[in-house]
Amino acid sequence: MNRGCRANKTGFVLEATVEGTLRGHGYLEICPELPKKRKLDWLLLSTQNHKRYAKQVYIGSSIYETEINVDFYIVSSASFPLGLIVECKWQEDKGSVDEKYPYLNLNIKTCYRVPTIVIVGGNGMRQGSIDWFKKQIPDNQNLLGVYKLEGFITWANKYL
Repeated sequence: MNRGCRANKTGFVLEATVEGTLRGHGYLEICPELPKKRKLDWLLLSTQNHKRYAKQVYIGSSIYETEINVDFYIVSSASFPLGLIVECKWQEDKGSVDEKYPYLNLNIKTCYRVPTIVIVGGNGMRQGSIDWFKKQIPDNQNLLGVYKLEGFITWANKYL
């Protein structure tokens, strides 16, 4: 298996674990077969106080004017009445994810419209890059936290 295929597979495992956590807290996925660009409208219209989420949701344009599709968009959480975005970043081997953090941070700060948390996993990230990302929280009103998987589960047990 080449590195790209392996990276997609391992990233999928992190997302599946996050999805299991959401389901464990009573969230249900809405219409996974909908096109990415229709999911957010459908999600916001169909909630009626039911805890819902969608995966790979188009939320608009990035700082580079390309499409942004977030990993998870959650609605009807008592703690987050406007919604919550969850982004997952997995890096098993040394690679470029460290360099993607500033881009993600700037997108969260300027393009995302609701609170966002980022979940990082794997051993390929430099600790300094994770520390840098966490230091951005006070200056980025949309960035609530940067967590490893265990920290996310603890956070979810309190707020979801």
